[in-house]
Amino acid sequence: MYPPTFENLILELHKLPGVGMKSAERMAFSILGWSDDQQKQLSKAIADVNKLKQCKICGNLSENEVCNICSDTDRDHNQICVVQSEKDLYAIENLGEFNGVYHVLHGAINIPKGILPDQLNIPSLEKRINSNVNEVILALDPTMEGETTAMYLTRLLENQVLVTKLAYGIPFGGKLDYTDPRTLSKALSGRQKEKPE
Repeated sequence: MYPPTFENLILELHKLPGVGMKSAERMAFSILGWSDDQQKQLSKAIADVNKLKQCKICGNLSENEVCNICSDTDRDHNQICVVQSEKDLYAIENLGEFNGVYHVLHGAINIPKGILPDQLNIPSLEKRINSNVNEVILALDPTMEGETTAMYLTRLLENQVLVTKLAYGIPFGGKLDYTDPRTLSKALSGRQKEKPE
């Protein structure tokens, strides 16, 4: 068996999503072959993750109180794109086609799992809706949870602002951050007014 220190490295790497024991073992051997400087850079990058916080406006990852997107005066702050996670935000942002701002819910309503609206970043979204905001785009996963959340938000906001939803070339049950950029781009440009059921 491996020395305990090396075994521990493998076990910690195995905790990463999608990393099996064999992959974790390969990664550990790769790290073992790195120079001291490379190993220190990795350790520092992991330690520096503690510096990240949630933007007090939108909930995005940030090193400051307000993220780079919310503090960018060149962006259209009258258009808010609501997403479930930071990964979804960056999937849309990487398209380079959306110039509005975002709002991260940090999940979706899932009653069987006990995730209710008050556990999501919804109150701060309501506070952002004012006479200047002309559209809220619901860019939520096309899953039962995403649809439930979209329906809830539509009912909550429909009398205050235009609520639209991504067009679907995205399959039901899919994940935004796994959707290819072309399909996601078409879904964003073909969004339509959301109607409560």
